[in-house]
Amino acid sequence: MTDNAPEVLRYAAFTADPAGGNPAGVVLDATGLDAAAQLAIAAGLGYSETAFLTRGSSDRSFAVRYFSPLAEVPFCGHATVAAAVALADRIGPGELLFETAAGSVPVSVTAGPDALEATLTSVEPHVLPVPAADVAEALALLGWSATDLDATLPPRIAYAGARHLVLAAVTRARLADLAYDFDGLTRFMTDRDLVTLQLVWRESDTVFHVRDPFPVGGVVEDPATGAAAAAFGAYLRDLGATTPDAVLTLHQGHDLGRPGRLRVELRTGDPRIRVSGAAVPIPAAG
Repeated sequence: MTDNAPEVLRYAAFTADPAGGNPAGVVLDATGLDAAAQLAIAAGLGYSETAFLTRGSSDRSFAVRYFSPLAEVPFCGHATVAAAVALADRIGPGELLFETAAGSVPVSVTAGPDALEATLTSVEPHVLPVPAADVAEALALLGWSATDLDATLPPRIAYAGARHLVLAAVTRARLADLAYDFDGLTRFMTDRDLVTLQLVWRESDTVFHVRDPFPVGGVVEDPATGAAAAAFGAYLRDLGATTPDAVLTLHQGHDLGRPGRLRVELRTGDPRIRVSGAAVPIPAAG
């Protein structure tokens, strides 16, 4: 790294174990880096997302951009959690404000039992129906059939900063067996402005297992996906499949050998969704 190159931090989000959760790159001072330079750094790092921060109107507010190895995305939850904890490691826990392409995202960092934990509050979400033809095409690209879907959790497009197609598997085994048409799903998602597919299996009313194919970002699967978790909370509320005040636990990354845990909170009278998780630095190799 040259003297003028920005420092790129590496954090694992939604875990207290550096070998778990979802790795994210964090550049705390992206001053002077244009989009091409940020994309090049993200591509070189190879993580599903890297967050680039520039100082905002106060010491605890920041403009944030998110890049996958292939493209910029409007919002990324795990990189938000990673960036917030990286900041807290340097300026202390407390309240932060991230200004993203999707809107303003408040983040609170507190001390957890094993590591610092960050809670982001999403932009206002919405949920949309999905044409039957789109569902059929997505299933074909996944190698799923209509009988693989949980009829009590119908397909929807859910948004809480980025768009996700939610598909619920009827069994944990169906969720675990993931092999899809990478190029075909990339085209399908690009045409519909989808960031990931949120594939879920319901263990109980408040516990879910999730997986997120992310071919549009050049990544087969995202190990822990905060933006999709927020969108999923909105999805459940829209269906009436959860209580107005609910705390959900999402398990993700187990099928990749990088287990993570995401906490999703819904509050009466507030349409926004709160997503929480720990984050820790990833030690340098060697």
